[in-house]
Amino acid sequence: MSILKLKPSGKDYLWGGHRLADEYGKECSGDVLAETWELSCHPDGPSIIANGVYAGKTLQQYIDAQGKAVLGTHCRRFRDFPILIKFIDAKDNLSIQVHPDNRYALTHERQYGKTEMWYVMDAGKDAFLYYGFRKEISTAEFERRIRENTLLEVLHAVPVQKGDVLFIESGTLHAIGKDILIAEIQQNSNVTYRVYDYGRVGKDGKKRDLHIEKALAVTSLVPIIRDKSSYPHVADCDYFTVDKLNLDGKILKKLEGNVSQDSFASILILDGQGTISDTTESLPFRKGDSFFISAASGTFQLEGTCDALITTIREKAGPVRIGIDIGSAVIRIGLVDVHQKLLASIEMPTQAERPANEIIGEIGKQVLALLTQQGIEIDQCVGAGVGVPGTIDHRKGIVIYSNNIHWQDIHLAELLGRDLPIPIQVANNADCTALGETVAGAGKGYQNVVMITLGTGVGGGVIVAGEIVGGSEPGHMVIVQDGAPCTCGRRGCLEAYASAAALTRAAKYAAGRDISPEEIFAEAKQGNRQLVAVLQDYLHKLGTGVVNIVNIFRPQLVLFGGHMPVQDELFLRSMQEKVKKNCFGGDMGELPEIAAAALGKEAGMIGAASLV
Repeated sequence: MSILKLKPSGKDYLWGGHRLADEYGKECSGDVLAETWELSCHPDGPSIIANGVYAGKTLQQYIDAQGKAVLGTHCRRFRDFPILIKFIDAKDNLSIQVHPDNRYALTHERQYGKTEMWYVMDAGKDAFLYYGFRKEISTAEFERRIRENTLLEVLHAVPVQKGDVLFIESGTLHAIGKDILIAEIQQNSNVTYRVYDYGRVGKDGKKRDLHIEKALAVTSLVPIIRDKSSYPHVADCDYFTVDKLNLDGKILKKLEGNVSQDSFASILILDGQGTISDTTESLPFRKGDSFFISAASGTFQLEGTCDALITTIREKAGPVRIGIDIGSAVIRIGLVDVHQKLLASIEMPTQAERPANEIIGEIGKQVLALLTQQGIEIDQCVGAGVGVPGTIDHRKGIVIYSNNIHWQDIHLAELLGRDLPIPIQVANNADCTALGETVAGAGKGYQNVVMITLGTGVGGGVIVAGEIVGGSEPGHMVIVQDGAPCTCGRRGCLEAYASAAALTRAAKYAAGRDISPEEIFAEAKQGNRQLVAVLQDYLHKLGTGVVNIVNIFRPQLVLFGGHMPVQDELFLRSMQEKVKKNCFGGDMGELPEIAAAALGKEAGMIGAASLV
């Protein structure tokens, strides 16, 4: 079953009439039916499925059961269902109001703002609506007129008739006038700031609240130039694309469409009657009906007479992805374009002694600040990827355990999503570094890559057929039974011997002084016997781990990165010799290339961004 008939949620706002019940057959238990939310996954008014095995379930329950694939690939950039479609019957004037943009709404309301469009289904002889200002005014005048109740004097009153379309971008002051029937397609948000309400009172007998301070912060105070062009769509933006279809029952009696894997389709019947069908079923339709067709459903047919609006979601124009690389000492945040190029980045100290929710909250704030600094809206971002040291449940976005930053059972995607309402994916940070090098660095062009990062610990990422093989922890393979203690609590792990920290610790014990990895390599080459012995033992232990990894995964390429001189000829030659001598099959097998990583600090951010 791919065609779902939807039953709406109704709203009895005080300005509403009864036409949606009288003329469109909508259920109504009272004297007023102001709105019906025809396609909605919003908790304030969800749509209910009226047919098939999911009858009685909400549309959101259907999506949860079937998976987000029913929304289409173009919807992967949305964390939540992207749109909300309504019928609105304005018997009286609606309040003068404005919707915030995404950036403001995320900061102050923790949800998206609202851009919307109106299709006028019917209008009285003298009907009009308010659409921005007649002239540019100052913020001071705007506030004064709100408080003095003279705001209507400077608003642009637009006469409307059946078939008119208005696009209301966030920040546009607007209001539907009385005696107008409208179909509204909007972002999935219920945030509205009211600035004028004709002195009306609500059901409690009190005047309804105004939201003056917030409205002052978000309203555009210049006149709106109405775009009269609708070709080839009724409306088109990053949130929705709306097309009009008409079957007159004479010349055009039947229409065939196709719903691809790109997007679901919403069909809202404005007038007429007939049947809607696919290869498995046929359903009658009438004026006011709403249908949801899941993505990749293939062909469908409408037959009869009707005016209808078809809404789909198009591909995002110029998308940006957020890559977050959480390390034990530093957190790096980057913005990455479609060409895997880092547009901008910032760093902040991890300060892992802080509570996890405090660190995650600060990450969210820093992401929003970086977007603001770069002039990029949050809705331009199709998702965020996060790399974290430790064991990850990538499906749920949970950090199960990270000994490096002392996290356990941290619901990272959920917590970060409070500030960033976009899809968020989480993976091990070494996996992200490997993915970054594979898509944009030294591993570009290879499908099977192993990357080993040598720093405070030993991390590793495995890429097979261009995809992360999650869960690998090469640093914690045991190479010496009952050997040196490791930070994980066990003994003999590769990390205890082959991390940069392990090398400098051994060198200090041998030489009696602090010495960096670069200095160790340099002095060993000059013949310092103590450091030659330390370095030989280090490279032997590391080589043992690398041979084990190659024997298991048989990659095309092994990359090294981190806080070691991995570009050094001695280092690379030593690893090549170890692999050639000790890997199963030796020269007779397919041995991987050995190379140094190329992206440095950028790899983790680019790889994390590539998760989405």
